[in-house]
Amino acid sequence: MPDILQDLGYLALGSRLKRLAERLQADAAQIFEQNCFVTQPSHFPLLAALDRYGPLTVSEAVSALGVSQPAVTRSLVGLVDMGLAETTVSETDRRQKSISLTMEGTEAVARMKRDVWPHVARAAEELAAGPDASLLEQIARIEAAFDEKSLTARAKDGHAIVEYSDDLAGTFYAINEEWISEMFTLEQADREILSHPRELVVDKGGAVLFVSTGGLGIVGTCALMPMGNGRFELTKMGVLKSARGRKSGEFLLAAALERARQMEMDSLYLLTNRKCAAAIHLYEKLGFTHDPDILDSHGKRYERCDVAMSYPMEHAPSRKTGPTA
Repeated sequence: MPDILQDLGYLALGSRLKRLAERLQADAAQIFEQNCFVTQPSHFPLLAALDRYGPLTVSEAVSALGVSQPAVTRSLVGLVDMGLAETTVSETDRRQKSISLTMEGTEAVARMKRDVWPHVARAAEELAAGPDASLLEQIARIEAAFDEKSLTARAKDGHAIVEYSDDLAGTFYAINEEWISEMFTLEQADREILSHPRELVVDKGGAVLFVSTGGLGIVGTCALMPMGNGRFELTKMGVLKSARGRKSGEFLLAAALERARQMEMDSLYLLTNRKCAAAIHLYEKLGFTHDPDILDSHGKRYERCDVAMSYPMEHAPSRKTGPTA
């Protein structure tokens, strides 16, 4: 049967967008439920605003979200009932209530940002991907992509990059401790970096990235650590043993190289051991070359180091053309 909303063109644009939004939200609700979250898609905008901006009055939330006060109030009531948000009298205007996340709400949003939001964002981007076209053609393409594979299925497949936050410091340590201890002995240089990723990497202008794999959550990590004078080391890259074989490491490395290209760095190198044959093959595949000079100048930092490689920064690949699931 013909699609009446599609046939009506711009006359039915509002109804068609509403239909598409309902499909997206229905799948998003399923994804949240599968990850043991009781929130609904309608709660998401207010949760995100409170996470980004901190406590807000109702009028500030209305302005930030661009919706009506009743819509904010409905979301607020739901979040309060679930124990994720609370209201207090505003310190600046006692006629206003200030909305803030509870401790449970803060923890829930942190888990959403780590385990759910990156995959939903990637899946939605995948649905919308395609050549430039008119708005109606774009909507038709998204709807066709939806029919071919739902947002839920897309979110389950593939990988997403998660940025460092302090609640992931333990995950950074655990992933690296697993692979290092499996093959070598955890050295003092390892413990220093793994115990202080913010101080030694992030706060100095570097980056710590994680890869989250659909259905498994965060399974891998790596760091771009500043070493002074525009030099960076790609270090502490590992993937959990339980997730190997899904190309999570390749996706993570491609993302790290794109991030490196966006940062102010003159050179990028890594230190490893010839026992890590699979990792070395991956490094070579994505453009690293063996560098005896780096081995001589930096290899002594680790007793296990007998391989050093450097990367030609001008060849950093784009994530858009990088590996897929």
